[in-house]
Amino acid sequence: MNKAFVKESDGGDDDDEIALPAIPAGSKNYMTPQGHQRIKDELLQLIDVDRPEVVRIVSWAASNGDRSENGDYLYGKKRLREIDRRIRFLTKRLDLAEVVDPTVHHGSDQIFFGATVTYENQRGEAHTVTIVGIDELDPLNGKISWVSPVARTLTKAREGDEVVLQTPSGIEQLTILEVSYPAPE
Repeated sequence: MNKAFVKESDGGDDDDEIALPAIPAGSKNYMTPQGHQRIKDELLQLIDVDRPEVVRIVSWAASNGDRSENGDYLYGKKRLREIDRRIRFLTKRLDLAEVVDPTVHHGSDQIFFGATVTYENQRGEAHTVTIVGIDELDPLNGKISWVSPVARTLTKAREGDEVVLQTPSGIEQLTILEVSYPAPE
């Protein structure tokens, strides 16, 4: 069937949000204060700036008459659905959020949520990661989720400890070189 005759989904569910893993059942959505603020800022930007602008454009385009071939109207309605879907998603994530301040562990050598950890694998390669919430995940910048296998392996270990990480390619020995937390403000 030609795509032109297929009704586009209204996008009533949030299954389209594939960028982030699901929160484990029975768990809270742990976030650092910075991650919580970033999500709140994005939500406010969508509600206060982006959505009203798109509504204005759709309203203007609708006033031009025939909507069936009106690109501004069709694209605007699609963009409005995307914004509404993102607003619902962010609202749900913030409702489940449990803000954890990692500065309370400042000076500790034990690994908890919010720690920045430098470890060395058995090949002598050093890696530095920060354990953050699912919504703050950014592996290219060394931010790993607290539910990741590496973070779970490192959690509760201390500087100088050796821990065993189970990987798809086998067991890997990690040596924890340094643990740090942000300083309290």
